[in-house]
Amino acid sequence: MKKIKIDTFVLAIIAVVIIAYLFPEWGSQGSQVPLDMVASIGISLIFFFYGLKLSPERIKTGLKNWHLHILIQSATFLVFPLIIIAFQPFLERLFDHKIWLAFLFLAALPSTVSSSVVMVSMAKGNIPAAIFNASISGLIGIAITPLWVGLFLNQTSSDFNLQGIYIKLLTEILFPVVLGLGLQRYFGGYVLSYSRQLALFDKSIILIIIYKSFAESFEEKVFTSVVVMDLVGITFTVVLLFYFVYLLIGLLSKKLKFSIEDRITAQFCGTKKSLVHGTVFSKILFKHSAAIGIILLPLMLFHAIQIFIISIIASSMGKREVDGRPKPVIP
Repeated sequence: MKKIKIDTFVLAIIAVVIIAYLFPEWGSQGSQVPLDMVASIGISLIFFFYGLKLSPERIKTGLKNWHLHILIQSATFLVFPLIIIAFQPFLERLFDHKIWLAFLFLAALPSTVSSSVVMVSMAKGNIPAAIFNASISGLIGIAITPLWVGLFLNQTSSDFNLQGIYIKLLTEILFPVVLGLGLQRYFGGYVLSYSRQLALFDKSIILIIIYKSFAESFEEKVFTSVVVMDLVGITFTVVLLFYFVYLLIGLLSKKLKFSIEDRITAQFCGTKKSLVHGTVFSKILFKHSAAIGIILLPLMLFHAIQIFIISIIASSMGKREVDGRPKPVIP
């Protein structure tokens, strides 16, 4: 009988979630442990190494795949909201209008940048396309997200002030990538020789992000803001929403005859939702609401769950051969 081998990274994720439950104060907003700074520096280094590993020719090739870009952005800003709107009667019977609105808010948000690209890299997908789509998603979301929510929200939203997010995007993501690209001809080969160590570094940063996501949820006690059955129902709905879009993108990718690398990028980037953007947007769109915690609950659950699931999938995909004989490991 063949012994089942348990992925050590999966065990590490489970351990991090348990630690976040037992010691959430380390990841809270008032924590003396500078996890935000560590994660920010780590993310910048990850993207710097990406730049060192990518040739300009590879980036140009990746950005020319418009079918891939259209699929990712359509899934992010059209498929997600339309699913929630289609199931509005059912969800409002199961929960109430406020929780359904929270799901619509989740569905209308842009994708993440850092975790999307890190996961794509871990799974050996199309990194240039991931960087492009994850970055442009935040810009598109500024216009699209309030339009979707505004259709069902009876209040006038004020102007957005996302200067801090843009500065963070430029300093933590785009600048390190450009710097790495500029130095690629000098240090690209050297970095490739340390691929295994860099993969371990990537996973370490992901574990920090996972811990912080769960720790903040436990510290703020968002899981006790609703009754147990509602929490179970929201969690179940979040998982169903994720897998429905994930599998739908996979099916469409097959129909469009995407390569495995493009399919990974489409499924990973097209199913992510940004907790950072969601937190900022909620303060503006729902500034007169006393239940912002409830509005953010599905998003926080989705954020944590999608990172957890994609981390496991990415770790499995990353083990396939990339020498022209790819293994069919994509779920």
